[in-house]
Amino acid sequence: MTSQSSSANRTSHCLLTEISPEALGIIAEFFKTLSEVSRLQIVCSLKQGEKNVSEIIQSTELGQANVSKHLKILSQAGLVERRQQGVNVYYRIANPVVFSLCDLACDVLALHLEQQSQSFESMKLLKNSF
Repeated sequence: MTSQSSSANRTSHCLLTEISPEALGIIAEFFKTLSEVSRLQIVCSLKQGEKNVSEIIQSTELGQANVSKHLKILSQAGLVERRQQGVNVYYRIANPVVFSLCDLACDVLALHLEQQSQSFESMKLLKNSF
């Protein structure tokens, strides 16, 4: 089998088709957790490493109640872990693969925007030719 046909085979065989609806629901909840701007800001803030709530507030410019609420959601989803040291609670990303996922999403969106921009440029050229 050539590498091209092997690659095509992997592309045409989607593992999602083999997953139960219940498991797909869990995957959807995971993405739903990441679909909120404030939570993404917190995740980005924690990319530089472990931080306490005050440090997260400072880097995100979000309010204390907002940060606490979203940290709880991120923690319940297993995306963030917490560690208590004295009176301070420190948060960190539980699995750094989340950053690769976010990078991949950014790459997909950048490609989409580039294609959209090229389409608009083509339309302008077409309009100007009339």
